[in-house]
Amino acid sequence: MPEIQLGVHTIRSHGVTLVRLHMHDWFILLLLIVIEIVLNVIEPFHRFVGEYMLTDLRYPLQDNTVPFWAVPLIAVVLPFFVISVYYFIRSDVYDLHHAILGLLFSVLITAVITDAIKDAVGRPRPDFFWRCFPDGIGVFHNVTRDVLCTGDKSVVKEGHKSFPSGHTSWSFAGLGYLALYLSGKIRVFDQRGHVAKLCIVILPLLVASLVGVSRVDDYWHHWQDVFGGAIIGLTVASFCYLQFFPPPYDPDGWGPHAYFQMLADSRNDVQNSAGMNHLSVREAELENVYVDRQETSMEISRSNTRDTTRMLDSR
Repeated sequence: MPEIQLGVHTIRSHGVTLVRLHMHDWFILLLLIVIEIVLNVIEPFHRFVGEYMLTDLRYPLQDNTVPFWAVPLIAVVLPFFVISVYYFIRSDVYDLHHAILGLLFSVLITAVITDAIKDAVGRPRPDFFWRCFPDGIGVFHNVTRDVLCTGDKSVVKEGHKSFPSGHTSWSFAGLGYLALYLSGKIRVFDQRGHVAKLCIVILPLLVASLVGVSRVDDYWHHWQDVFGGAIIGLTVASFCYLQFFPPPYDPDGWGPHAYFQMLADSRNDVQNSAGMNHLSVREAELENVYVDRQETSMEISRSNTRDTTRMLDSR
């Protein structure tokens, strides 16, 4: 397991560098936001709804138990708060940056997939009759018996967006990601049998499930819509989490890939620096040996010359 360096990599020291390194990722996030806005503006597919099909679409039109504005708080703000608390405990900007980036990708990719399917499928909601005919008097085409809605256009438009559930997919994308994040941080799968850790991880999933149940209770969705939204949210959350973090059961599952890559690069730099210093010392030693040999050779040559001169003089 790599050594843990606490308080070394903070927002002040490495934050700007990380953002610049992942500038293209932040650009893609902005692009996803634009796509999501477009998907909410365009008109969904108006599926044929015959007079005989309204039997299961006459549930009362009522308010949301979980309002629309609460979904970003549950799916984004709550996980962001937990991630920020962990940063203040450990002061690791690599974990903070990649956790937030993965969370936003999880929610936005899920939102785009969900709304794209909503617009393409155009399934009517369980309360479609009262959206289409708020006065309770049905109006139908003379030949096809398709509905001719007399209700508010925006309300009818929303009535064609039943599958899949956006509340549910958003909740499972954000809280499912949070569950994976907590699994790695508290090391749920360390094989020590602490069930309390598992309960902590299940809690976000329970909240997301209750959000999904409320959509059926409010008659805004069929149960298939909720099930499909949960599958989409959990799948995208898993892919986005594993893009930035090892699996929670991995011994290094507590930290992001980038952190361990940074530690490996730092060790390589130190080893390369030490190797260069050793090589420089070795070269200096070889140069000294070479100079010593040259000086010794010159001294021997001079001694031989003097000996030769003396022999000639003696003759």
